[in-house]
Amino acid sequence: MDGNNLTVREKISLFPHSPGVYRYYDSSGKVIYVGKAKDLHKRVAQYFVPPERLNVKTRLLVSKIADAQFSVVDSEADALLLENNLIKQYKPHYNILLKDSKTYPWIVVTKEEFPRVFLTRRVDRKSGTYYGPYSSVTHANYLLEFFRKNYPLRSCKLKITGEGVLRGKFRPCLEMHIGRCKGCCVGAVSREEYSSWIAEITRLLKGGVNDIIREYESAMKEAASELRFEDAQIFKNRIDALKKHYSKSIISSVSDASCDVFSLVFDGSEAFGNFLRIRGGAVIQSLNLGFKMNIEEEQASVLSAFIAEIESKFGTLAKEVIVPFLPDVEIEGVEFKIPVKGDKMSLLELSAKNAREYHFNALKQKERTDPDEYKRMVMEDLQKALGMKELPKHIECFDNSNIQGTNPVASCVVFRDGVPSKKDYRKFKIKTVIGANDFASMKEVVNRRYSRMLNEAPDDLPQLVVIDGGEGQLEFARQALAELGLLDKLMVVGLAKRMELVIRINDPYPLFLDRNSHALKVLMQIRDEAHRFGITFHRSLRSKGQLKSALREIKGVGEQTESRLLMHYGSVARIAAASLEDLSTMVSPALAKTILEELNKEYSNQEP
Repeated sequence: MDGNNLTVREKISLFPHSPGVYRYYDSSGKVIYVGKAKDLHKRVAQYFVPPERLNVKTRLLVSKIADAQFSVVDSEADALLLENNLIKQYKPHYNILLKDSKTYPWIVVTKEEFPRVFLTRRVDRKSGTYYGPYSSVTHANYLLEFFRKNYPLRSCKLKITGEGVLRGKFRPCLEMHIGRCKGCCVGAVSREEYSSWIAEITRLLKGGVNDIIREYESAMKEAASELRFEDAQIFKNRIDALKKHYSKSIISSVSDASCDVFSLVFDGSEAFGNFLRIRGGAVIQSLNLGFKMNIEEEQASVLSAFIAEIESKFGTLAKEVIVPFLPDVEIEGVEFKIPVKGDKMSLLELSAKNAREYHFNALKQKERTDPDEYKRMVMEDLQKALGMKELPKHIECFDNSNIQGTNPVASCVVFRDGVPSKKDYRKFKIKTVIGANDFASMKEVVNRRYSRMLNEAPDDLPQLVVIDGGEGQLEFARQALAELGLLDKLMVVGLAKRMELVIRINDPYPLFLDRNSHALKVLMQIRDEAHRFGITFHRSLRSKGQLKSALREIKGVGEQTESRLLMHYGSVARIAAASLEDLSTMVSPALAKTILEELNKEYSNQEP
């Protein structure tokens, strides 16, 4: 349709109520977006609504639309495949785009009289039948090595024909002499026997391992009943080889399952997917794909794009497809299932585990190639995990330490944009608390830290405060912040001994973080750094001989007196609880009186 004199709104008002694919063009005539729809008219009209009803990125897309066109198809499935092909052709800026640019390896069985089986990254359907692709080259090579050990196929590139063999055109090579090739080039193996090996390899690549094992078991029993024990042993060896190789692939609880499995992990404007193809209970294909969303997309739409890409690579889907949620298309002959328990749920969890691992590896790679973007993503992960309103660009963590119950110290480490800011680290000697009282010590340190910040740098308060400790330490930190009027201005969490548990104020249930999540990893890094900094402070005090108890703050008490009293009473608290008469047996009555007065003054200043 032409319609060059019509405006975009007039054009879309003429779009039919049919399934199809629509295309948006900018003023230069370039395709900027391709979409599919069950009803073209209704779908496209959703873009041309009041701007406040659209998100920022979609508003930007709409502002650049200068023309719109459509193509009608017979079904949603056809629309999905056409959309996928057009996206690959035009690479529109605002579409869901594949992040993967690498070429995956395939295993090819060539179309020759005596076929070869090898690994390739170049696909030419005319030259043979291709199986894959394989996301792991190691796995593909492992398969080929298994075939070489159990099927003596040729590996040479000679054009071997039956006529050439009869004419004696070829000579046996080293591979035949060492037993790795049966010698089809010199007629040492018949074409029928060679073809049977190829047929079996093809069945294995298609996932028919269980059927082959059952056939071998039946043949083994038959040979044994006929007293052909050598033949029976050959079949047993083949069964053992197959079971050993496929033991990690065969899912015993679903040994006859044949289905396809999709899973997705979403991270902001990116998605990471895993696809598993299960045939006869064996995972015969596994592929990871990444997607970049340049405008806001529904998760169902991303899943549909994933399915279309897999169909273009692998061909027709299985009749049963396991998914975490339904895609936004229906495909004739395909039933989408969302399992909640049982064997199918185990398959979905296996796929999801692969998707999470792919996501984790992608982030680790980004950490090396684009560290600034990686830091931003980690901070967004932490913000989302803790339910924060702001991005935690400035984080502070407190850790209390004490040595043998006396002279407690504390540390505060500071992270800015996900990295340590060592110039902002602070260390504290506990002043108002005597003995090992972690709760009161935490309150003192938090109060001292932020009362000073309010006076000196009120605009530099952190978005997140992390307390190394459980509910007790978190409660005393909360009290300190509440007294300073800061409780509503920053978020405070406590880290329990179990690293994946995060305790929040007024929340009776701890927050569980995934052990592999970057949110948990950054919290672990911050806590470890606070602990390291506190231990370093302790060691510094030891090395300089500066470790003192509250006794050393009292005039007249030296190092020897302090050691003698602690050796006798065991702790400062017991000294404070001693009678004047008892203490006078250790020091002079005047010094004993001074010690008791000072210690009791210190204890009276502590919170109950």
